[in-house]
Amino acid sequence: MTASHLPTPTTPVRTRFAPSPTGYLHVGGARTALFSWAFARHFGGTFVLRIEDTDLERSTPEAVQAILDGMNWLNLQHDEGPYYQMKRMDRYREVLARMLEDGTAYHCYCSTDEVEAMRERQRAAGDKPRYDGTWRPEPGKTLPAIPADRKPVIRFKNPQDGDVSWNDVVKGTITISNRELDDLVIARPDGTPTYNFCVAVDDSDMQITHVIRGDDHVNNTPRQINILNALGAPLPFYGHVPMILGTDGQKLSKRRDAVSVMDYLDKGFLPEALLNYLARLGWSHGDDEVFSMEQMISWFDLTHLSSSAAQFNPEKLAWLNNHYIKAADNQRLADLIRVDMEKLGAQFEGAPALASVIALLKERTNTTIELAQAAMLFYRQPAPDLALVEQHITDAIKPALQEFTQACATVEWSKTAIAATMKEILAKHSLKMPQLAMPLRLLLTGQLQTPSIDAVIELFGREVVLARLAKA
Repeated sequence: MTASHLPTPTTPVRTRFAPSPTGYLHVGGARTALFSWAFARHFGGTFVLRIEDTDLERSTPEAVQAILDGMNWLNLQHDEGPYYQMKRMDRYREVLARMLEDGTAYHCYCSTDEVEAMRERQRAAGDKPRYDGTWRPEPGKTLPAIPADRKPVIRFKNPQDGDVSWNDVVKGTITISNRELDDLVIARPDGTPTYNFCVAVDDSDMQITHVIRGDDHVNNTPRQINILNALGAPLPFYGHVPMILGTDGQKLSKRRDAVSVMDYLDKGFLPEALLNYLARLGWSHGDDEVFSMEQMISWFDLTHLSSSAAQFNPEKLAWLNNHYIKAADNQRLADLIRVDMEKLGAQFEGAPALASVIALLKERTNTTIELAQAAMLFYRQPAPDLALVEQHITDAIKPALQEFTQACATVEWSKTAIAATMKEILAKHSLKMPQLAMPLRLLLTGQLQTPSIDAVIELFGREVVLARLAKA
């Protein structure tokens, strides 16, 4: 069954995003969350957030908060949760006790050294290393004597015959022989349950109907299916999306790539741009490249998910971000960049309204960081290079500059009127626009590169322009 033939859900859709809080929210995890969220929204279902925090050595409150912050910034709002696995220990113990009682799990007293010696013998014989079933109860089998002062693990009694098969909504039919799967440890000697067991119990209890996750989980799926079968629980549909590759064709790496979602906030990307870009990494809707999340929700029914790895393209993301910056509300952008500008030393008193400056500049910027840097043009005192002043403000130009300065005292303060005045003065002195525009840019902003000079002059306002030209 391919994704295009996935049946329309007959029960309420329930998806989940279940990160482990061992670090930041990775862009690959964010894409998984997006797909799960959009699918639930498409069918009017429920999107569950579950924090899989049983790895006590690596899970931290800071990492949990980083995940929540990333989800919140992306506006991927969950309908239920967050559920924390560490708060569900009583439920896991209840299920373990039931499995021990009904014979789908058993105690194993092998020490770590004994299991490793077992595997070494199998490797030496050319066999696949696996638990050999020493403590697996079978009819007519006599188990070893229970060692004194040794706490057992609990193992799942995996079926020994047949296959585990599922119709992956991304990869198609996947079949694994049960002989490839040994009896998985589902609880450690201290009673702490293990990953695959907790996931299966959670998916059952939370009535998850569709599991969308990275294809690094494919090997976990047959184990979870067998546990769910042992619990008598219905199976969800599974879809395993391929990994995201970096620009070098290798798996995204923290050392080489920006992989944390919040890195993109710090680099000046808008959440809607990152979401739009992540949606296109492994999924498509015809030739549509730019679309809102509302549009994605209306389209996203798990069709057209790619089974090939997607390559991250920073240039494409920057192009999309430029599109969303141009479409964004100017006041929203002003609120986003004000803090960055303050760090750059911006002086807002007596300066143009930031939203008006953004309206002039945003067409040319790919990130809000670039926008903040460009906007500083209007919020700092000019410090033109003296060599450039001497180059551009010659004796031939000075009369025209003086006449323009005088005109600024009375001209109607609009871009159109300012441009008309400049043209009159240029014609009178037989000059071309750059001969007057370059000196004005230098004296007003300290730079040679700015947007249209008449628009810059209009935004500065009459008092600032007269003061700076008089000072020059």
